[in-house]
Amino acid sequence: MRFKRRLTARAIVDLVPMIDVVFQLILFFLVSTTFAILPGITLKLPESSTAEATAMTRLAVAVVSKDEVYLNADRMDLAELDERLSRLSLLERAEIKSVTLEADRQIPYGLTIEVLDLLRKNGFRGINLHTLER
Repeated sequence: MRFKRRLTARAIVDLVPMIDVVFQLILFFLVSTTFAILPGITLKLPESSTAEATAMTRLAVAVVSKDEVYLNADRMDLAELDERLSRLSLLERAEIKSVTLEADRQIPYGLTIEVLDLLRKNGFRGINLHTLER
């Protein structure tokens, strides 16, 4: 008795495992990416040769002039900044570990100190000054 062998080439490509891996990579990169919430204004930041990298924060303050201060992307003056910071609850302040402060190099030193005082008065202690590296 003779048996007939049925050897046929199976040329089916299973794409499901590859799609799973690509989907997991996309999710990983979405979760691990940090998004900058800095205002879209142009500042001439001072340069520093000893600047250190810091992690992005949820709260960023950019000072252009006494009447133009940005809290994240919202434009206000110093009085409004003080009011907005004082309205934050204790829980929100506890979640914010540090604040990034950007000040244009042309503004007076005293204005930078006023903003620092406002931040400290409202309970923020970890304040990072944003500079450019040389």
